[in-house]
Amino acid sequence: MRGLKVTNVKPHLAKKAWVLVDAEGQVLGRLASRLAGMLRGKHLPSFTPHADQGNVVVVVNVEKIRLTGNKLDQKFFKRYSGYPGGLKLIAYRELMAKRPERALRRAVWGMLPHSRMGRKQIRALKMYHGTTHPHVAQAPSAVKLEVRPL
Repeated sequence: MRGLKVTNVKPHLAKKAWVLVDAEGQVLGRLASRLAGMLRGKHLPSFTPHADQGNVVVVVNVEKIRLTGNKLDQKFFKRYSGYPGGLKLIAYRELMAKRPERALRRAVWGMLPHSRMGRKQIRALKMYHGTTHPHVAQAPSAVKLEVRPL
C-alpha cells in the first residue's frame, strides 16, 4: 500500500464556486437535500467531512417551490419562544404564501451538521424571489436539477 496517497484539502485553500439553481417546480425536500450536498461539497472528489469546501448557492424562483401530497395543510412550521404558551404553529400553506425562503432554509439546515461548520455553510445559501439576484458580478454557473415525476 505504498503507492496510495491521501490528500486533505486545507479549508483556507479551498476555492468556493458560485452556483445558480432555479427552484421552479422543485419539490421542497428533494431540492433541500441537493442544496445541502452542494453547500457541504459532497459532490467534489476532494470532499473532506471536517473542512468547509462547498459552493455558494444562489437559489432563484423560491416562491415556485412545491410540496407533495397534503403537506400544505397538514404540515406545520413550529417555533417555540421558550416561554409557557410560546409555541407558534404556522401551516405550510400560509408559510409558502408569505415566506417560502424560510421553509427552504429550515429544510436545508436540518440536513447540515449542527455545528460551527454547519452555521458557516448555511450562510452560503442565498435565496431570492423571481429570476433576478444581486450576485451577477460573481458569475454563478447555472446548475440544472432534473425534476423527477412522483
